[in-house]
Amino acid sequence: MVFPGWFLPLLLLVSAGASHAVAGDMKLEVQLLWGTNDPQSPDPKHRPVEADVHKKLKELPLKWSNYFLVNKKQFDLSSSGTSKVPLSEKCAIEVKNLGHSTVEVSLFGKGEKIIGQTQALPKGEILVLGGNAPNATSWLVILKRLE
Repeated sequence: MVFPGWFLPLLLLVSAGASHAVAGDMKLEVQLLWGTNDPQSPDPKHRPVEADVHKKLKELPLKWSNYFLVNKKQFDLSSSGTSKVPLSEKCAIEVKNLGHSTVEVSLFGKGEKIIGQTQALPKGEILVLGGNAPNATSWLVILKRLE
């Protein structure tokens, strides 16, 4: 993943009408996405994102019309635990459970921390991190709370 010098971070929380969850273990899913206005990805391994994620991305002030799944991983995050999850050779995310449905999220590109944010992540909500990429495209990382 390439993060050019003009990388503009994007950090948004998208609500799905979930109520507050209690402190404790979390089941999370992280997705690495590619955003573009092209109708298809040039990589045949990329698949269109799931309908619920696509719907939430369409509600955001993003300029891309199509999003493709590059990689997806599920992981458990124990109460007050930390997990670092690689998404590609150059991209990883680190998530720390601070309790009371709050997470501290760090996005790494080429081993360097690019974005760090602390935010509530109740069940049913997603956290979106991303920025511009070459040729008017974008890379997005979606953190989705499953349980």
